Amino acid sequence: MDGLKDWLPIRVWREGAHWRVDWCWFGERRLDLPFFGNSVDEALQLPFNQAFRRETPLAVLSEWQLPAVAPSAFIYHASRCGSTLIGQMLAQLDNHIVLSEPPPLDRLLRSELDPQTRRAALRGLLAAYGQRRGGTEQALVIKLDAWNIGELPLLRECFPETPWLFLYRDPLEIAVSHVRRAGLHMAPGMIGNSSLDTPGQDDSREDYIAARLGRILQQGWEHCMAFGGLAVNYNELPGALAGHLGEFFGLDDRQRDQVFAVARQHAKQPDQVFVPDSQGKHQEASERLKERVAFWAEGPYQALEVLRAEHNPPGAAGRRPLARNGRQR
Repeated sequence: MDGLKDWLPIRVWREGAHWRVDWCWFGERRLDLPFFGNSVDEALQLPFNQAFRRETPLAVLSEWQLPAVAPSAFIYHASRCGSTLIGQMLAQLDNHIVLSEPPPLDRLLRSELDPQTRRAALRGLLAAYGQRRGGTEQALVIKLDAWNIGELPLLRECFPETPWLFLYRDPLEIAVSHVRRAGLHMAPGMIGNSSLDTPGQDDSREDYIAARLGRILQQGWEHCMAFGGLAVNYNELPGALAGHLGEFFGLDDRQRDQVFAVARQHAKQPDQVFVPDSQGKHQEASERLKERVAFWAEGPYQALEVLRAEHNPPGAAGRRPLARNGRQR
């Protein structure tokens, strides 16, 4: 186990009857790129990783014992709604480990492993990611893939007291983004079976995207109601990090100032300046897309807005932070 200090899991897969883990050496390199996959690609270019690779049985991950930072927050989202921005803002903090959509987590959450083995592997995976490789780490924030909202109850079995939020946006704006360039979960067959599969949609691209988006929003609302998640609208960003989101993540005044260093940059393309695009997306949407989004997604979106207003009414100084049990305190 000590031999894997400073190594992180980058792939989990099944080989016949056995499960395997692929590891990559990161040393003290921070995970400060927009996505975990970006950091992996960069680390794999290191001469050490060109010469040496590690592969182990899943049991090594399940039996992880090295000291680690426990998960401090989970970020679920409806896609194309600012989750990468939040991750990049928090990644400015030296004491934060920010995992953005690590593929091994999705693989385990949607695996066919028996429940006990899966729970042990999930705990080990996040412990491996939570290593104090730099020595100053105090928080571990994980942003999941958009479709993982369906697996939220499974992750809560392992970390029932970790606070979480669900980030969403006007569904028409999200849908236009996927019409322009579809995410994996909006392209048939790309992610396999998932909780987003919805009977009753027709064969049009607009209907497929709208139906799956509606399913994400519906599950987000249901889980917020059942498990005390914090509903956050894209239109609250980035300012909410100075208010109730800053409280949610436990940021002090200095940290709140620090995270805004990247607020004006494009989260997925840090070399570009962010330009608001909500109005343009509404103008671009076809009548067919508007009708399908209204049919599939407007209801759960409005339900989320009602829930958000109840917990953070207009004019409030800011929502109180969540306690470790996920309930407001």
